[in-house]
Amino acid sequence: MITRWSPAIVALVWATVTACASAGASPDRLEVVSPQAGPDIPVAEVQAHLTELSRIAGENGGNRAHGQPGYRAGLDYVRARLDEAGYTTALQEFTAAGATGYNLVADWPGGDENATVMFGGHADSVSAGPGINDNGSGSAGLLEVALTVAEQNLQPTKHLRFAWWGAEELGLVGSTHYVENLPDAELAKIAGYVNFDMIGSPNAGYFVYASGSQPPGSDQIEKVLADYFVSIGVQPETTEVGGRSDHAAFARAGIPTGGTFTGAEQAKTADQAAKWGGTAGEAFDPCYHRGCDTLDNIDATALDRNTDAIATAVWTLSA
Repeated sequence: MITRWSPAIVALVWATVTACASAGASPDRLEVVSPQAGPDIPVAEVQAHLTELSRIAGENGGNRAHGQPGYRAGLDYVRARLDEAGYTTALQEFTAAGATGYNLVADWPGGDENATVMFGGHADSVSAGPGINDNGSGSAGLLEVALTVAEQNLQPTKHLRFAWWGAEELGLVGSTHYVENLPDAELAKIAGYVNFDMIGSPNAGYFVYASGSQPPGSDQIEKVLADYFVSIGVQPETTEVGGRSDHAAFARAGIPTGGTFTGAEQAKTADQAAKWGGTAGEAFDPCYHRGCDTLDNIDATALDRNTDAIATAVWTLSA
C-alpha cells in the first residue's frame, strides 16, 4: 500500500472518482444472485507461498521492488503456478521511474466475458525489505484462491480474472496503466474489481472498503465481504481507503470496487483491541514499509480469515 495521503489529497482524488464514475460498467452485471460459501483455504498453503516470496527476495537483494530482479522473479513464481493450473496468463509491460515494470493477468476459462469480475493486489514491495505483509500477503492469498478455483474446477457464470500489479508503491502505476490502456469496449465488460492489499498485519484489524464514496454497485462487494466476517464472528469496520491502493483506477473508471485490509501505520484504538484482540495504541503493522516486514510480520489468523474472504468473494461474485 502506498504511503498515506493527506485528507485534502484524498478528498481531491475521490471528487475526481465521483466525477468520472458515470463512464464505467453497469452495476447490474455484478448483481449477487445468492451468497455462496467459498471453500476453506488452508492457511499453510498461503504461508508456503510467502516462504517462497521471502526466499526470492533474499536471493535478489532483499526485496521485490519495481525494477529490481526480485520483483520479476516473484512474478515468475506466481505465473508458473497459474500456468500449471490451466490459467491463460499474460504479462503487460510498462515503464516507471526509468525501469520496466510488469502486470500479471490470469484468466480462468469460461464464464460470460461481458460480465468479468476481477480480483487483484500489488506484487511489488518497497526497496527497504521483502514486503511479506505489504503485499506478499495479498499476492499469496490471491494465488492460493486462484489455484483452488482450478483444483475444484469452478464453473462460474461470470468470467474470472486475477491480477498482480506492478509498481503500486510508486503510485499505483501498474493498475493505472492497465485500466487506462484497456479499450473502452473491454473496460465496459468489467463488472467489478476487488482488491486485497495487506491482509496479514501482525496487530490486525478487520476492515472492508467503504462503498459510499465508490461507484454504484460497490455496496454489493462491501456487503459480501462484511457478511463473511460477521458469519465467522468478526465484526468488521469500513474504511475509506481513498486512493491508496489499486482499486483507485477502476473506481475512476466507474467500476464497482471493494476489498479488505488489516491496517498499516495507523494505531489500533482501545475499542478495536477489545473486539479484535491485539494491542491498543500500537500500529496495525509496525513494520509497514520497513525492512522488518518479513515472515515474522504476519498474523496467521488474519491471513487465514482474509484469504477465506477472498474465496467467498470469488465464489459469490462470479456466480
